[in-house]
Amino acid sequence: MPPRPVATTYVSFLPHGGGKAALRGDLVVIAKEVQPVLVALPRGGVNLVEARHHNLTDDPHLFFVHYWAVGDAVSLAKAIRRAVDTTNVVRMPGGAA
Repeated sequence: MPPRPVATTYVSFLPHGGGKAALRGDLVVIAKEVQPVLVALPRGGVNLVEARHHNLTDDPHLFFVHYWAVGDAVSLAKAIRRAVDTTNVVRMPGGAA
């Protein structure tokens, strides 16, 4: 996306002990990425909350996929990674690999 107001994908993990965690977050995607993300998240045990857009005139048109889950922290992290990998994400300098 060109430099202007930024929409970011985020994930929040809350440890529950014993290798378990609760997570929630948003994936910001363009139209062609919505369906692959909606398929990838539940396959990884992640619950979909909603998919929606915030603006009518943004270009490209952005959709926000909200999700949550509770379970094995490593498995959930891998599920989120698989969903992100279905998108054309651009990593921020200094961001996680």
